[in-house]
Amino acid sequence: MRTGTALAVGGLGMVFVGGGVAVSGLLRDAPMLTTQALRYAAAFVILLVAARLSGRRIVVPRGREWLWLGGVASTGLVLFNVALVRGSAHAEPAVLGVAVASVPVLLALGGRGDRRVVLCGAVLVTAGAALVEGGGRTDAQGLGWALVVLACEAGFTLLAVPVLGRHGPWGVSVHTCWMAAVGLGVGGLVTEGPPAVTTLRPEHLAAMAYLAVGVTAVAFVLWYSAVATLGAGRAGLLTGIAPVAATLIGTALGEPFPDPRVWLGLALVGAGLAVGMRRSRRPVPPGRTEAPART
Repeated sequence: MRTGTALAVGGLGMVFVGGGVAVSGLLRDAPMLTTQALRYAAAFVILLVAARLSGRRIVVPRGREWLWLGGVASTGLVLFNVALVRGSAHAEPAVLGVAVASVPVLLALGGRGDRRVVLCGAVLVTAGAALVEGGGRTDAQGLGWALVVLACEAGFTLLAVPVLGRHGPWGVSVHTCWMAAVGLGVGGLVTEGPPAVTTLRPEHLAAMAYLAVGVTAVAFVLWYSAVATLGAGRAGLLTGIAPVAATLIGTALGEPFPDPRVWLGLALVGAGLAVGMRRSRRPVPPGRTEAPART
């Protein structure tokens, strides 16, 4: 995949994620573990059927791959959703949003290649996304959950890199979805009980359908495709598009027009993307070549 295509693909995935922010509000009074388990189970079925129809081969994990894929599912999907719910009881949504917006810096530090260039861009993207999200109040527990959210969001990408080579974006998405569905399903049965399914209303089902198709099945494949081509560091810059998309989509749906602070944040995100995607002009020492992104 060419770099320009990877940028477009990863950016589109983040637009789906940003749209999921408004949709997730419909699930505030729904049983969290049960709804998330059904979401990932539905996404798993969709991905598996789409892979079969398109001729893509999903291979069975082996050896340490189980640990990497299990790490993605347990941190980036299961624990991430739990931390969002637990953290919302101690922190305003903007605090958790800023935690997610800080992930480009972690991915830039863990990436390869032109790390300084990517890190400069990541700082700008994070600052811009933080402005878009706004400030919020929190206590010590809320801050702790925000840090867990940040770590889980970074783990969703970094822990997948070692297995992208053999499994590809489709394989990683399929396996992490069924693993997350099992983990959340067990948790839902224990804490919410089987009757929790009967409490779901039509608006809950509609929100779950969008999350399963757009934010999970489609966005996961798009995102991991971008990571395989760009590397974790540069792909991480695209996460700044999610809060931007959430703001613009919210405005289109009738929310108040963004104030100057938000527009400044949008400009910083754009500047960060422009800076971070530049290639370093430093000469490569004789006898050495830059390591290609894992595909």
